[in-house]
Amino acid sequence: MILVDAGPLIALIHKDDNQHQRCREAFAALNEPLGTVWPVVTGAMHLLSFSWQAQDALWEMIDAGALEILPLALEDFSRMRELMRIYRDLPMDLADAALVRVAQRERLRRIFTLDRRDFQIYRPSRIGRFVILPSR
Repeated sequence: MILVDAGPLIALIHKDDNQHQRCREAFAALNEPLGTVWPVVTGAMHLLSFSWQAQDALWEMIDAGALEILPLALEDFSRMRELMRIYRDLPMDLADAALVRVAQRERLRRIFTLDRRDFQIYRPSRIGRFVILPSR
C-alpha cells in the first residue's frame, strides 16, 4: 500500500491544479492500492469546497475503493501528539501526524505527496526515510 496526502488527491480531481498532469501520470504508474487517513480526507474536502462536484469526486474515489481509509485508534493519538511536539518547528499538522503514525504502525515507506519539504524531514520509527512519489 502507498500512503497518499491531500495534495495529490486535490490535483487528481481538480483539472486546473498546476500539479494535475504530474499527479495523473504518477497515479497511472502506481501498481498498489492507495491508503490515507480521515484528517487527510478532511483537509482535501475543505480545499475542494469551491466545488460540490470536486468533493463528490473524492467521495467517489473512496466509494469505488480507489482510496482506502486506514483506521486511527485511540492508542495512535498519543504518538500523533508526540510527533507534533517533535516536529513543532515545521510545524507538523494533524494530517501529517496521522500519516506518519500509520506509516510507523503499518511499516509503509512510500507516500504520494506534493509536500516534499516536510516528508523529507519526517523519520518514522522502524522505517527510516519516506520514499516520496511522484519522484522529482
